[in-house]
Amino acid sequence: MTATTGGPDRGPAGAPVRGLTVLYDAECSLCVHLRDWLLRQPRLVPLRMVPADSPEARGRFPGLDHPATLEEITVVGDAGQVYRSTAAWITVLWALRAYRPLAHRLSTPQGIWLARGAVLAAAKWRGARPGDSSRWGGGRNVYRTSDGWRYTPDQGWVHASWNRAPAPATAAPGTCADGSCPTG
Repeated sequence: MTATTGGPDRGPAGAPVRGLTVLYDAECSLCVHLRDWLLRQPRLVPLRMVPADSPEARGRFPGLDHPATLEEITVVGDAGQVYRSTAAWITVLWALRAYRPLAHRLSTPQGIWLARGAVLAAAKWRGARPGDSSRWGGGRNVYRTSDGWRYTPDQGWVHASWNRAPAPATAAPGTCADGSCPTG
């Protein structure tokens, strides 16, 4: 995997990737959930997770536009390669043992459209911040959609109908349950 930025010859674009640093938004519950998921995956390339726009990120990568790293995923290779947005997601998948074949498929001209759609969908979901009760569950780090789906870091995506308790049975007329029983 080579970066799309950098110079010719032995510059970052031609250097092999032996390690990646993923800059993630530590204030975004979806981003933190994805970070935790990534850390549980078997990797072919070491991943280091660093909060975006943090003192550590600024110290390690002084040349980056750090406010921009909060807007879209940014991955930095050990030789200075910089991947953003769709390329960053594909690069992270490439680093994972189980997802490297998928990363190769997504890096094709046809696959890049699918990958880009996934990145745009994730950007929409992460664009809602905790505390924005119109999209997040009143500051409880739960993203809710109008069609009954909700996302929480501990459960992932769950549809409201999956957790719904059965409706209470209504009493038949003339039974004690409706108050018409002669014994009261």
